[in-house]
Amino acid sequence: MQDRTAYQYIESLMKNLPQSIEQLQYYAKQHHVPIMDKVSIEVLLLLLQLYKPKKILEIGTAIGYSSMRMAMAFNDVKITTIERDQDRFEKAVSTIKQNGLSDRIDVINGDALSIEVQTQIDHGYDLLFIDAAKGQYQRFLDIYEMKLLDKSIIIVDNVFLGGLIFKEDDEIPRRKRTMVRNLKAFNKALLDHPHYDTTIIPVGDGMAVSVKRGV
Repeated sequence: MQDRTAYQYIESLMKNLPQSIEQLQYYAKQHHVPIMDKVSIEVLLLLLQLYKPKKILEIGTAIGYSSMRMAMAFNDVKITTIERDQDRFEKAVSTIKQNGLSDRIDVINGDALSIEVQTQIDHGYDLLFIDAAKGQYQRFLDIYEMKLLDKSIIIVDNVFLGGLIFKEDDEIPRRKRTMVRNLKAFNKALLDHPHYDTTIIPVGDGMAVSVKRGV
């Protein structure tokens, strides 16, 4: 969503990444797997540096890119991540194992909205990261907010939905209108949430950050 020139400048200043991460970025590009862009992931990691979560719940593993970046940046963090697509799940498990992170990243294969998966998730997370089906964000929040500690943070990626969030219904492809309406309602509800202070950072495709009042 941001000026590409600015992004290119920021990216030119970034440190080199481990080869395994660069290979995962290449895989994602070649196989059209959506992962966080280079600037957005750095913002996410900076937020983690500020709030220092110990136990993270991620909805939407994809191929394990964001969970691996978080685990590599913070040696004492434990991550549980959920992915419903079988092929992506298998790629994530394989890559996480190859990088020696299986003891700190637990990947669950299944639909995060299903009771079967929900019963596998314990309590005590201090950060919830949502980056999955955009039209289901409110349901993810309703279900998994109860798994969080009293002092917690919620980070939600892609809240601009590629810019569709700024358009009127008649400007949006019919097949995407319900998803856009759901996401608009979610963004509004998140900003109005009685227990969290929320801001939306216009980085990448929009990142919402909610901090439990009193943290």
